[in-house]
Amino acid sequence: MRGLIALLSGALFGSGLYISGMTDTNKVQGWLDVFGQWDPTLAFVMGGAIIPMAIAWQLTRVAKRPVSGGSFPPAPMPELDRRLIVGSVLFGMGWGLAGLCPGPSVASLSFGGVPGLVFLAAMLAGMGFAPMVKARLDRAVPAE
Repeated sequence: MRGLIALLSGALFGSGLYISGMTDTNKVQGWLDVFGQWDPTLAFVMGGAIIPMAIAWQLTRVAKRPVSGGSFPPAPMPELDRRLIVGSVLFGMGWGLAGLCPGPSVASLSFGGVPGLVFLAAMLAGMGFAPMVKARLDRAVPAE
């Protein structure tokens, strides 16, 4: 049952990314180009993601456990730290340069061709190297 819920959730998520235009690199880059040919339509996508997530976080307060089993993840920490700021900057730079982020890059595998595969491979390599880079930076400049 858990696998079926995961499959249906992933299919719904991927379909939503495609229908909303999040897999269209030109549309995403148009959203980020606030001083040029700005395309504000992705604001509806962002709102469409934030509202259900806010409701979901409220539901985790009253539910004992998820329907599919396991446990709820902890709520994110509200403070800004070095990891959050650096990660946000790197994510934004990658999103702006490529026009894709992790979810849409996986969703675009079925139609993205070689450029989509190259982006996904580079993203996975970056995810693999990130813990090593973090450890090295933490040794050089300990987090406060």
